[in-house]
Order: sequence, then structure tokens, then C-alpha cells
Amino acid sequence: MSENIPGIHHVTAIAGDPRRNLAFYAGVLGLRLVKRTVNYDDPNTYHLYYGDESGRPGTILTFFPWPGAPRGSDGTGQGTVTAFSIPARSMEYWMERLAGDGIAWEGPSRRFDESSLSFADPDGLRLELRDDPGAEAEPAWKAGPVPPEFAVRGLHGVTLALDAHEGTASLLTEVMGFRRVASEGDRIRYQAANGALASRVDLLALPGSPRGRMGVGVVHHVAWRTSDDEEQRAWRARIAAHGLHPTPVYDRQYFRSVYFREPGGVLFEIATDTPGFGVDETPERLGTGLKLPPWLEPDRQRIERILPPLETPGVSKAR
Repeated sequence: MSENIPGIHHVTAIAGDPRRNLAFYAGVLGLRLVKRTVNYDDPNTYHLYYGDESGRPGTILTFFPWPGAPRGSDGTGQGTVTAFSIPARSMEYWMERLAGDGIAWEGPSRRFDESSLSFADPDGLRLELRDDPGAEAEPAWKAGPVPPEFAVRGLHGVTLALDAHEGTASLLTEVMGFRRVASEGDRIRYQAANGALASRVDLLALPGSPRGRMGVGVVHHVAWRTSDDEEQRAWRARIAAHGLHPTPVYDRQYFRSVYFREPGGVLFEIATDTPGFGVDETPERLGTGLKLPPWLEPDRQRIERILPPLETPGVSKAR
């Protein structure tokens, strides 16, 4: 078993209108829709996955779109900001692109020797673009709507807001193999051992602040990478030995998942890198068809009647 978690696998959030969500992430931000499926626990709604060209772990942001669901609110016990890596010297491009699409932004601001541009998606989910010297070494999606030299390369990291951060810090450093690398005021940064894409997590200490409320525009959970099923079983045992209470393993078709609440209240997941998003679509067709797990295939016609049709920018497939 690896002694360290290599970084973030994906972040999952809650959205409202799936069409508006798709237009923003695939259109404005230029991410690729790499999988359209359903929430396996609530198959009457989509589960949309965005990432790089092949949907590599560390590039993935996913959404449960629930039209008409109540808005959530940021607070402690939540992931409050999801940050993407962009190549250095591309900040001006993104300022102009966001403004051209009517997206208000703040910054760029300096933090930990990085420039960050802050804004929100149409549902109010808080996002950042951070210039990352290592981003240029990561592949860009050449067929996307953003010129490759400016394109988002993947996740940079997440910010977790916590009433008390000590238990979370202990989990990160003593169990998951992160190391503390910097601090500014009430913010402490930790980094996964490999230090590459999607390896940073900021703990924001907000003692006495209100707890967050789950709903539209809020992060649902943060998933961490592990290589395969065997390593995941070992990590599940290690998490349990730390006094936490991981779930059984769930088959999500493209990875396996184990969930648990970290000491600060944020829902964490340990997800496998394998088998990946290519198990049921060719690389060229990723995200173009509605994919259902075998146990939901008998119900496909009913599910397709309920789900609103989606058209990805640049892709003609209706569902």
C-alpha cells in the first residue's frame, strides 16, 4: 500500500439547471464533458462529469443537477472554494473571457506566491483560477473552445472551511501523507506528497462561524485518489483505524468509492483511479451518450423521458 494519498481525484457539487451548468463548464470554462450518467442513488437526475480530454483523475469536477432544489450556503464543515490550475501568464486572457460572458470576477489577488482570480458559477459555486508554473507541463484539450495555451489543465486544490481545523490537519498529515507547506493568517496550506496537479488543500480556520447548509451552489464532497481496489481496501482499513467510519465500497462504474466524514465535518471519498471513463465510450465519444449502469438499463426509457435533453457545445448528440 502507498503511504500517501497522491491528491484529489474529483470534487462533486450540487447544481440547479443542468443545461445552464453544461453551458458554463463546457462553454465558458472550456472543460470537456467526459461522462453523462445519472446519480445512482437518485436516477431521476443527471450526474455530469467535466475534466480534461481523457478525464484523468485530478481534473474532474462533477455535478448533481437538481432543478428547483433550494440554494445551499457556505459555512464551516464544507469545501467552500474549488480552484483550477491555469498556465502562468494566462490570467489576462481569463479576465477578458469571463467578462465577455458576463461573469463578474475579483482579483487577481496574491496568496502563497500565486495569483488567483475569484468568481462564481451561475449557481453561486465559488471558483478560482490560479496561475500554476507546473500547469504548462500538463496536456491541454486541443479541441476545446479555449486556446490550448490558456486552457484549464485540471484542479489546483480545494479550500475547506472549518470551525476547528486540528483534527482535519491530523488526518491529512498523520494518515493521508500530506505535509504543511505554508500559512497566511487563518489559512494553512497542505500539499500531497507528489506535489503535482490537484495536490493542494487549504484549511480555513473559522472558529464560531455558522455551519454550511447543503444545497445548490455548494460542494457535496471531495474525493481523494488511490490507485486500485487493493489499495482502496487498505486505505479503508487505515481510515477506520483512525477512529472514523468509512462506508462499504460502492461501484461507480468508472471508479470505486468509499465515503467518510473527516473530523471537521466535510464529506470525503477515497476513489480508485481505475477503471476510468473509457470503459464504455471511445476517447472520441466521451460524454456524448447517456450511460447507465447495468442495474438501471431496464429503466432506460423512463429515465430518458424524465431527463432534459442536453447539447454540449461543439457536440451534436442530443443526449
